This record gives sequence, C-alpha cells and structure tokens, in this order.
Amino acid sequence: MKTNKRIAILQPEVPHYREEFFNLLRQQCETSDVYVYNSFKSTKQQGFNIDTKGLKYIPNKQLKGFLFYNPFPLLSKKYDTLVLMLHFAHLTTWLLLLTKFIHRKKIILWGQGISVKRYLKEEKKPDWKLKAQIALADGVWLYMQKELEQWKQIFPQKQMVALNNTLTGVSEMCNYVPELSKEELKKKYGITQEVVLIFCARFESNYRRTDLLVEAIKRLDKNRFGFVIIGQGKNKPDFFTFDNVYDFGAVYDTAIKRELFSLSDIYFQPGWVGLSIVEAMAYGKPIFTFVRSEETKQCVEYSYIQSEYNGMLFETIEECVGYISHIEKEKLADMGQNARHFVNNNLSVEQMANHAISIL
Repeated sequence: MKTNKRIAILQPEVPHYREEFFNLLRQQCETSDVYVYNSFKSTKQQGFNIDTKGLKYIPNKQLKGFLFYNPFPLLSKKYDTLVLMLHFAHLTTWLLLLTKFIHRKKIILWGQGISVKRYLKEEKKPDWKLKAQIALADGVWLYMQKELEQWKQIFPQKQMVALNNTLTGVSEMCNYVPELSKEELKKKYGITQEVVLIFCARFESNYRRTDLLVEAIKRLDKNRFGFVIIGQGKNKPDFFTFDNVYDFGAVYDTAIKRELFSLSDIYFQPGWVGLSIVEAMAYGKPIFTFVRSEETKQCVEYSYIQSEYNGMLFETIEECVGYISHIEKEKLADMGQNARHFVNNNLSVEQMANHAISIL
C-alpha cells in the first residue's frame, strides 16, 4: 500500500543487488529519490553492474575518508524525510542533524551500526561518534538484528528497525530448480570429485583469509573434494597448481552461476563473509567459515550463520579439515535445506522494504 511519505536517500552508489529494494520503496512512497555521491564511472570500475536510471548525483568533496556533500538538493520541499548514512565521517550529515530545528526534516540514519574491522571492540563499547549521531537522529535503519539489540539497550525509546540485509532476486534463487541432476551438472563442467565446495566473492579485500582457503585445498583429499572458485581480484591466489580446483573467474552469466551452485555441496569462505552468504543459502548451500576473531574478521551478515543448523563455524584449520573430511552428505543436505528455508522465511526483499517503511 502506498504511503504519503516523501523521502530522499543518500548512498555512495546503488549496486545491482540493492535495486529491488529501492524499487519497492518507490512503489510504497509518494516520493522516493536516491542520491549517490560516487560517480557512475567509479562505481562501474568497482565491478558493480548498475542501472543509473532514476539516480541523482549529489555534488561532493571527499578527502582522506571525510565527505562533504551539497545539502541543498536534500532540503527541497518535496521531501519530508532524509535517509542518510550512519557514518561519522560524513560532515554534512552532522550539519543536517544539528540544524533539524531549522529545516524541519525527519532524519533516519542507515548503516551497520558497528565497524566490522573493530567489531570485537565495538560490540563491548560502541563508537561514541555513532552514539552521538544516533542521539540526534529521529530513527535508525540497521542491517542486522544483533546490532539493533545492542543499540536498543542504549536508546530504548528510539525508533529503530533491523532491515535483515538481503539482495535483489533472492526469492528467485530460493525457487530455482536446475534442469539437470547434480551428477549431470558435474559431468557438464568436468568435475569428478564426490563433494564440491564453492567460493563466490571478489578477491579484493585483504580480509578474505585466502590463506585458509588455500590451506583447506592442500589438506583435503583431492580425489574426494573439489573446489569451484568464482571471482576475480588483485588478491586472488594462483589456483592453477591444484588439480581439484575449478576456477571460473568472474561469472556474469546467471545460468552458469546457478548451475555451479547447484552442483556444489558447501559454500566455503574462510573470512569476511557478507551478502554473498545470503546468495549461497538461497541456493540451498550451508555456510562454512571461521569464528570471528582479530585474525579473521567477518561482516555483519555473519550472524545469519547458526552452527550445525545452516552452516559451520570453525576455530582452527585442523578442526575445519577434520569436520569436512568426515561429514555425511545427508547432513550437508539437511543444513542446506535449513539455509534455504531461513532465507525464504526471513530474507525476502519485500520484508526488508517493509521493515524500512515501518519507522518512516
């Protein structure tokens, strides 16, 4: 049902996985405009497949991580609510928060609510700068329930909601059924191993823990375990020396990507797991990764993983290799089904949009 809300949203860019969410907001609001401060050219250079139609570029200056954007487009009379980023280095956001008594706009702040690089520290003691921003705001959109519960203890009366971060097309992923059987798909792609682990993420971040990925490949029986690799990036290891690694590079053909997920048994990403695990769970794959620590950093979506239910969290590479070596395929199938059910029940884009609308 359409509301009379008239909102302006600020983001760095709108990658392809966020388009459905913004389209649903447009359908439910009288006005819903999205402003971006990164150029369309730079966004495409990052590897995002973006549709620029309907996006508005906001003039800005960026220096050493700080951002000053032109506030005046957002102060138009056609907006009653501004959805700005929960980011302490956005100087204009501070200005708009401190001058609410002048411009009379309602301000919602949207973000993770925690630094994933300093997670272990900030889950004990939240960042004072984010605390100050939230205190000034009218409401907060947080990505995940775990961080919502943390901030609710500090601001019990503040309007806040966890969006349950998800991605475009996730419902179609949950409903996907391949035309070929798993064995037929393996034969099609020349994969001979009994159990297949798939990794699908860009090799750009230093926090992926590719060292643990390579170590698992070395230690697991190469005749029984195969690895499908999807992704490119400057930190990508050389997989050509491994006979049981099937490196597909960057895959832009959705049909191929879906078949590769379908023939696989486990989604394995040792570190820095984020939205990629939602895609994997939607395809019915359990998530295997390592426990968050100072050495192995994880994004906020990590809290979707329930060990022994829809995935596994390992302390050491020895524990990981030992568990995988003795896992029964029936157990993997059960965890995969649980993963798909979890996404189907909790992570639709419609649910994410409805959560966002609920505090506007």
